[in-house]
Amino acid sequence: MSFIVVERPRENVALVTLNRPERMNAMAFDVMVPFRESLEAISNDNSVRAVVITGAGRGFSSGADQTSAGSPPHIDGLTRPTVALRAMEMLDDVVLTLRRMHQPVIAAINGAAIGGGFCLSLASDIRLAAPEAYFRAAGINNGLTASELGLSYLLPRAIGSSRAFEIMLTGRDIDADEAARIGLVSRIVAGEDLLEEAFDLAQRIAMFSRPGIELTKRTLWSSLDASSMSQHMNQEGLGQLMIRLMTDNFEEATLARREKRDPVFRDTR
Repeated sequence: MSFIVVERPRENVALVTLNRPERMNAMAFDVMVPFRESLEAISNDNSVRAVVITGAGRGFSSGADQTSAGSPPHIDGLTRPTVALRAMEMLDDVVLTLRRMHQPVIAAINGAAIGGGFCLSLASDIRLAAPEAYFRAAGINNGLTASELGLSYLLPRAIGSSRAFEIMLTGRDIDADEAARIGLVSRIVAGEDLLEEAFDLAQRIAMFSRPGIELTKRTLWSSLDASSMSQHMNQEGLGQLMIRLMTDNFEEATLARREKRDPVFRDTR
């Protein structure tokens, strides 16, 4: 049985499914290592223009596997402290891999997104939720910190600091309705329609210019780290100028509107 299933449900769209439903797609290393490898391969697949990730069964991902997490790779001869460091580094890299993928990533959150699973959803670019979805920063409930895998960085930027502090310090669940109300997810979609809605969204994104989409994703993420608005506006302007000067996309969009058709972007001159 493969713990990661990669499919191509629509043209230019890849679907990546965490496929260990009996463990609520927990983040054991035998799941996360192939997940990261699959994401890296898809990022370099130029036929893929948008990516959807989801979980099999009732959950998106329940976070750390508390029963059988396995071991990270390449740890022969290492002692426990170093193994722990390598394990955390490997899990961190899964979240960073999602963030740096060339294509936009849509999380179709079908159920529980707990702990590290919460982090996976936040590292995605767009989040859609089924009514059954819920989120929990679980570390605090387990006698640890609620900060892991970038959660304390990503959550305040997604929903604001006060809400993030309360959610992380209390360990309470956020159901789908609240998640939509506070902007944690874009919208709620009936469970049976969740993937089709995600595929429709992915295909709409795939219609546009490839460098336009890639630069927009990069610019949105870099805005979270920008030290000033003027610095960030410089980056925005350079991206806009690059595509405007190096492609005929703007002329094609103008012509397509005049001819009442969809544009076909060549991304070149």
